[in-house]
Amino acid sequence: MNLRFIILLPLVITVVLSSGGAQVVAGTPVAPNNAIIAISPRTVPAYVRPSQFTMAHDFTLAAFGPYPVVASAFTAGLNQLTNSPPEWREGAEGYGKRFGSNLGIVTVATTTRYGLSEVLREDSLYYRCECRGIGPRMRHAIVSTLTARRGEDGHRVFSIPALVSPYAGTMSAVYGWFPNRYGAKDAFRMGNYSMLGYVGENISLEFLYSGPRSLFSRMHLNDSHGAPDRGPNH
Repeated sequence: MNLRFIILLPLVITVVLSSGGAQVVAGTPVAPNNAIIAISPRTVPAYVRPSQFTMAHDFTLAAFGPYPVVASAFTAGLNQLTNSPPEWREGAEGYGKRFGSNLGIVTVATTTRYGLSEVLREDSLYYRCECRGIGPRMRHAIVSTLTARRGEDGHRVFSIPALVSPYAGTMSAVYGWFPNRYGAKDAFRMGNYSMLGYVGENISLEFLYSGPRSLFSRMHLNDSHGAPDRGPNH
């Protein structure tokens, strides 16, 4: 099981959090029943391409920050319970190999994605949807798994780095440090789990609050793959 697959767990939390109704904030004036309320149209913020510093900071956290380290440690524990791969056996040494393998897969996949995105001039950050409703936001999160922003206007394009990077990580593991009996089919299978993990990651970024006062932020587990602000949906 690839470590990004565990990020699908927030799907359950997503449904709960997104089903809540609107609340009136204390101290906010409430219009009387017979009042005419003027509703201003929602403004969609213009796209601003992130700076090189922002992208470098995002890459560093996504590849080497607390989030991938904790996720690698957790998944290594699951691999230890299932004794996968069995050649690494159990005990502290086996756990260390599994932890290093999981972290290595994430590092290679993240480096591939950000490196190719830089070459192709793509913005690989995730931008939360300006739309409303669970369905449209869910579609936006899924579509964003294989798309990116490009150009000064930030138009959406099919992203080769997003498609290649999960398999680059697992291929490196299979042909770099996994037991010899593993081959391309195993790498492809694990890469599919990674791709599903990206979908779950985007859904969690879309629906779960991860601002400066959130629990994830206080635990320094924010996944900075998400852009700081919502962006246009084109």
